[in-house]
Amino acid sequence: MLAASGTGLAASRIMGASPFETLRARPTRSFLDSIGIVTTFPDRGQPLEKTIEMVRYCGFRWVRAGIEGLSTNGPNTIETMIELHRQTGALLNWGLVSGSSDLEKLIETGLVLARNGALLAFEGNNEPNNWGVTYQGQKGGGRASWLPVARLQRDLYSAVKTHPELRDYPVWTISEPGAQTDNVGLQFLEIPTGAGTLMPGGTCYADFANVHNYIYHSNSPGLADNKVWDAADPSRASRVDGLFGNFGRTWRKGFRGYSDRELEDLPRVTTETGVKLSDKVPETLHGLHLMNIYLAQFARGYAHTSVYILRDRTDEEGNQAFGFFAPDYSPRLAAQYLRNLTVILADASPQAANEALREVDLFLEGQTPVVHDLLLQRSDGVFQYVIWGEMLRGTTETVLHFARPPKSLRIFDPTVGTEPIQIAGQPEAVPLTLSDHPLIVQFAAPA
Repeated sequence: MLAASGTGLAASRIMGASPFETLRARPTRSFLDSIGIVTTFPDRGQPLEKTIEMVRYCGFRWVRAGIEGLSTNGPNTIETMIELHRQTGALLNWGLVSGSSDLEKLIETGLVLARNGALLAFEGNNEPNNWGVTYQGQKGGGRASWLPVARLQRDLYSAVKTHPELRDYPVWTISEPGAQTDNVGLQFLEIPTGAGTLMPGGTCYADFANVHNYIYHSNSPGLADNKVWDAADPSRASRVDGLFGNFGRTWRKGFRGYSDRELEDLPRVTTETGVKLSDKVPETLHGLHLMNIYLAQFARGYAHTSVYILRDRTDEEGNQAFGFFAPDYSPRLAAQYLRNLTVILADASPQAANEALREVDLFLEGQTPVVHDLLLQRSDGVFQYVIWGEMLRGTTETVLHFARPPKSLRIFDPTVGTEPIQIAGQPEAVPLTLSDHPLIVQFAAPA
């Protein structure tokens, strides 16, 4: 199926102007650092040692966490979170989570995480449309006024940015600002002058927009090609609960936020997305979706992505089949695929050994709208060109051409394992058959 070839390149040049595109690599480490997870903690019956084992297995770099369920006596303590970091290297984003307004506790515990090198970012309330808040004696969120939610987020941002040890950490917005009942301006990171919002222009809420863009949604419930790619689309073309419906024009009341052009460059993260196993989404497709989510999100501008959930929860009704791991802690295919991907891409060089990012001239002949790519570069200078298809059925035949043949080339398939499925020396072109998952073409650039 895959064979190195020297054919095709000359023909493509004869056809006219050079088809090659100059691609600038992005750091492999940045992609790996984007891979996060939502998990259960000991207060909900999942032992810390099991969580550590699962986080290590998949290679997650950060964990969504917060003050909900945190106490001095346990089973969840701040030391629980620090130990998770110590044993896995994973950072924690630190949030108010669902319904909390205890800023003092958030900042106090976040400072402990920061001093232990475990803090990634601060996050506002989780889905205030579903879990309202009471702040300064006023109830808000849900179908009530969202002014208390807005004031809480404003004060969270101010508390972080005026703290001498925390001010350099990013703040993420609440999730689901698209559900605002009144226009308090939570569809902005900083409210622009003249926006006509209830909160004044210049109010600062966050450094990053935060969405929960699950790929199956009431507006897009069926199986389809490009299911993951479309969910990561920042524009109005996306039919899920994505960036546009929360920060472009709010989905509940249609309050105006950023333009399509502004959304393209808006700093953004996802703290929840995922896929539920079902008759229409069996384990193989579930695993492919979750692996492709991390690639599509990063390729389309999301700095961090957290998938729901590490292991199926066993302490609540419903939502019991989203996990990378089954209730008995056995890894599903999703866990195996992601483990293979993170092992293949692993960047073992010291953090300080970063080589300058380089450009490479490539041409992917036969690329269609269901074929996507991402050029990564390890800190030792080796390129990792990730190419993936999002087809429910069939394959797409492509040929990857190099303007300058690389010194050597290896091709990996994370659905197969972590060893190369092909090795080639100085090919001008290599055919690739793409379907529903990524291939990684690893090569050293010519001197």
